[in-house]
Amino acid sequence: MRRRSGSAVLANPVLVGAVTILVIVVAVFLAYNANAGLPFVPTYELKANVPNGAQLVPGNEIREGGFRIGTVTKISPQVRKDKTTGAQLLLKLDAAAGPVPADSTIKVRPRSALGLKYVELDRGTSKDTLPEGSSVTAGQEALAPELQQFFNLFDERTRDNVQANLTEFGNAFAYRGMSINRALASLPRFLRTVPPLMLVLKDPQTRLVPFFRELADAARVTAPFARTMADGFRAGADTFEALARDPGALKQTISESPPTLQVGTRALRNSRPFLRSLASVSDDLRLAAAEVRRSAPPITAALRSGVAPLRQTPALNRRLTGTFDALTALARSPGSDIGVAGLQETMGTLAPLTRYLGPYVTVCNSWNSSFTFLADHITDQDQTGQVQRILAKGPSSSENSGLGGFGQGFPIPTLHGQAYGAAVDAGGNADCEAGQRGFPRHLAEGVDPSFPIVGDSVTPGNQGTTFTGRPRVPAGQTFSSVPEGSPRINPGNLRTP
Repeated sequence: MRRRSGSAVLANPVLVGAVTILVIVVAVFLAYNANAGLPFVPTYELKANVPNGAQLVPGNEIREGGFRIGTVTKISPQVRKDKTTGAQLLLKLDAAAGPVPADSTIKVRPRSALGLKYVELDRGTSKDTLPEGSSVTAGQEALAPELQQFFNLFDERTRDNVQANLTEFGNAFAYRGMSINRALASLPRFLRTVPPLMLVLKDPQTRLVPFFRELADAARVTAPFARTMADGFRAGADTFEALARDPGALKQTISESPPTLQVGTRALRNSRPFLRSLASVSDDLRLAAAEVRRSAPPITAALRSGVAPLRQTPALNRRLTGTFDALTALARSPGSDIGVAGLQETMGTLAPLTRYLGPYVTVCNSWNSSFTFLADHITDQDQTGQVQRILAKGPSSSENSGLGGFGQGFPIPTLHGQAYGAAVDAGGNADCEAGQRGFPRHLAEGVDPSFPIVGDSVTPGNQGTTFTGRPRVPAGQTFSSVPEGSPRINPGNLRTP
């Protein structure tokens, strides 16, 4: 009967399933609460007051000597007496870890580079122990620096330099294992000679500190020319390689160096005045060098532009050969001297005329403006078209007794007849008397002032320029305000602005 009863229990699938589910639930519960401590296991609780939470989370481990002795079960804010805010940790230790001496301390330390933390218990030596629930206070020194805080010490420039150093040192050590091994093998012999050297360097008379200070200044000054100096070191390596190929010549050079240096010392002493003068010249050359640096690009562009024309110059020179041969033949001709002399005399004759007539063209623009007056002159109309605006005088007769007749005993009431009007004054300023719109009411010496007659060639004052002219004679042009050879000519009238 008993066998039958036991078999019946195990054969019940509902009971077996319920037991299996119960076991799974208990296992999941224990696994879920494993970090907070297993149930029914005696624990020992303490409180820890720290400056901040230090990125701790409930469930972080408490370790002593590298072994886990408990967990952090709760983290809560805390307001201190001085009104500052901190954090309070609830530490649940295994019962086997207690009691804890009263002078024990804690530290928050990183467990990995990913930010995981744990609390380290540093057990003290006091005979007094901390009762369960008491507090341990820790200062700022209990918090380990964060990895991000360490990296924040380096700004972007420092990080770039560290990266460059790692790259350059890596390149320096790459493929140099045999050389490094030889260097390590030679280090013992080298280090035996180091103490005497250190004693010499330690001596104040050696002035090692000023040497490094000046070395730092030299490095700061030469930093902008690092690439140029690197090229110099590469060239120096080639030079030393060439010297190593002939040790005998190098030995001879070294033996001759002391007397050479003695001669150089005396020569340099004599060159001090030259060096002082060179120092003053160097300041001027520095400014010139800066100007050359700015001028070099346009000069380079100009030289590049001149390459193509210069390549065509030989062909041009060959074509000019015939031209210069013809000029040579003309110069050797017997009549050339006579022709040049005659041309010189002609130019001498024309020079006064051009100086007088030049301002009429360059200042008053008389050549072009005259066509305007020509158009105005032919504007009267008759039965066949347009005729000149001119009144022809007829013979004196009874039938022709108007103002236009030759027999009149008094001048025509209106006349504008200024011949040879000026173009400029004695100073070269515009005085265009011909070609202006409008004229004075009366300007005729010896004529009744009541008649509106203008006949004198010179109008008082400067009349200014025409609407298409210039205010004065162009720079570099010689001129004369009156015809040369006239009784009124004055050498002061010849001007060159």
